[in-house]
Amino acid sequence: MTLKLPAVDRRTLLIGGGAGVGLVVAYLAWPRSAPRALAAGEGEGAFGHYIRIGRDGRVTVAVPQAEVGQGIWTALPQIVADELGAAWETVGVEPAPLAPVYANALAGDEGWLDGFGTLRRWEIQQEGAARITARSSSVRAFELPLRQAGALARAMLIRAAARRWAVSPGECDTVAGAVTWRNRRVEFGEVAEEAAELTPPDDAPLRPPGRGALVGQSLPRLDLPAKSDGSFRFAGDVRLPDMLYAAARLAPPGGRILGFSRDSAARAGAKQIVVTDGWLAAVAETSWAAERSLKAAAVQYQGESGDADLRQRCQDLLDSGELERRIGRGDYDEAVEGSRALTATYWIAPALHGGLEPLTATARPRGDRVEVWAGTQAPEFARRSLGTSPAPILYAMPAGDSGGRALEAEAAPIAAALASRIGRPVQVTLSATASRNQDRPAPPFLIRLKALPAGSSAPLAWKAEIATADGFGAAIARLGRGAAPLGTGNLAAALPPYAMGNVALESVNVPLTFAAGYVRGYPESALTFAIESFVDELARTMGSEPLAYRMGMLSGSPRLARCLTTAAALGGWDAGGPGSTLGLACASAYGSHIALLAEASVGTDQRLAVHRLVAAVDCGRMTNVGLVRQQVESGLLWALGQATAATPEFAGGMAISRPLGLPTIRGTPDIRVELIASGADPGGLSGLPAAVLAPALANAVAAGSGLRMRSLPFDPASA
Repeated sequence: MTLKLPAVDRRTLLIGGGAGVGLVVAYLAWPRSAPRALAAGEGEGAFGHYIRIGRDGRVTVAVPQAEVGQGIWTALPQIVADELGAAWETVGVEPAPLAPVYANALAGDEGWLDGFGTLRRWEIQQEGAARITARSSSVRAFELPLRQAGALARAMLIRAAARRWAVSPGECDTVAGAVTWRNRRVEFGEVAEEAAELTPPDDAPLRPPGRGALVGQSLPRLDLPAKSDGSFRFAGDVRLPDMLYAAARLAPPGGRILGFSRDSAARAGAKQIVVTDGWLAAVAETSWAAERSLKAAAVQYQGESGDADLRQRCQDLLDSGELERRIGRGDYDEAVEGSRALTATYWIAPALHGGLEPLTATARPRGDRVEVWAGTQAPEFARRSLGTSPAPILYAMPAGDSGGRALEAEAAPIAAALASRIGRPVQVTLSATASRNQDRPAPPFLIRLKALPAGSSAPLAWKAEIATADGFGAAIARLGRGAAPLGTGNLAAALPPYAMGNVALESVNVPLTFAAGYVRGYPESALTFAIESFVDELARTMGSEPLAYRMGMLSGSPRLARCLTTAAALGGWDAGGPGSTLGLACASAYGSHIALLAEASVGTDQRLAVHRLVAAVDCGRMTNVGLVRQQVESGLLWALGQATAATPEFAGGMAISRPLGLPTIRGTPDIRVELIASGADPGGLSGLPAAVLAPALANAVAAGSGLRMRSLPFDPASA
């Protein structure tokens, strides 16, 4: 593996591979007449979108998805290298350029764009604006296109080598970066120029899953060396000649800047103060001087009121009788007629991202255009936020916040405006406090669950009544300037994974005074917390053992059932009886399945202590076993931080900044992850662990103390 960070004004940010004549291979499903998206360097042959092979044998893969720490800049190149037959030590990665061919197909398939009209949705997909890294979709969306690209490259390399040897291409293969025939071997780089001149075949068969030598292996991450030595460049690391620094404050959602002291800011070192209704920035020679000037300016805002008692507002809406039926099967009302269903209500407060990376972007004027460097999970939408005439140039940087905050890049248009106005490069940064004030949290959820028990069997009827808003839809709507109705797809996870005959789902949308957004694992984590907590309550009410109760309802979900029994066996499940400190939870999401056994208790200080976590995961075909394990372990710890953080408060539409309260090494529980082999299509992972962490902990505490925690974040003292 060779990684190189080029100069900041290059289109690529992280690249492996050498110069010289190369081979670029297309996404097989894209029309061959379409313009080539991946530009070739000097002396390179290029006719496609994903793969470049240099004369020295270096293989560079253009990756469409944003690296946010999840390892996608390793997993996707690993898929290509496996199908191609490359040697891993010769593989490098670069961000794919902005082009329609790199759109995330799941954005349309899974209803991410449903808030737009039919025509606008089609335009977004055709224009490539749906290039979005979110909802644990990267491998699910791009495994097949990248396998097809690798297969096409392999076929062309084989044809070039077979011509040299005057043999049939069907007798040749590729392995470890070379084309082979019997005892003969030619390196990729030796035939790359010839292969680039060939007409691509109409079809290139894929290897059988598992046939290659690389998929499924714990190969080292391509981004790890650069992150380890500090050369990996984030948006805040960009440095340009003659660059100025700016600190900024944004108005609250729906609010505006009321006033500030320009003279005080100037005395503190500001070279310029730029103000609009939506934001104010102080520009100085250093970032320290810019932030000091902005504090001296004493900016005053006007925002919406009404942030108090959000839970009561949700409760009033639930009780209003205005709920809309979203999903159903059977007839819940008929099933419960004349009976009294058991009911429990769960509250999930808005969830902040808790990221360490502040909002930042850098811009530089370039003639009548502007260049912008920004971390973003939706680069085409981010580019469009900069204006369209003349077209700006966006360099999509990796994001340091794994929680989803980089889906929206609010600092980018501010940097572009400042650079265009001042005529010099400008890097704008919101302080850590200001970045948290401007967080776009997951919306609140008030979930009332009702069930008509049937002894130790599955409930005869189940109903979910939900008051919430659509955070992910709101974020997508802001990006594309569309509407964000609460769709059924957003709440599909409210349906339990168990076999129940009469199920109903009703919801009501909650108007919010703050701007809700996309947070990793939502809404699945909030909905699963309620479902798995309620299932545990039902089991105990019916005198059933929680594991057996769940297993009796999972006849139609064998993969999830296996996860559940595996986690219980490895964790030493003790039936959760009196004196136990063990709890269980399971979920199916993003095409994957997970079960978690948690050991937890409440100490004499009324704090939640988590001692042990045992997870069993079936995520289908695994590209990189090491990455899967990292995703599950880190996802559990991230969810633990979310579950134990202080409940956020809001004022004037902005989150009140507080210490993050992240888990410490000392407070980290023992974690064991068992990966269950599967030949199924790959599922998503990033948000999966967050779904089961909170309910497993709540069920463990209830088993040991009888204390049922029905609110998130947890506060055992008030449960």
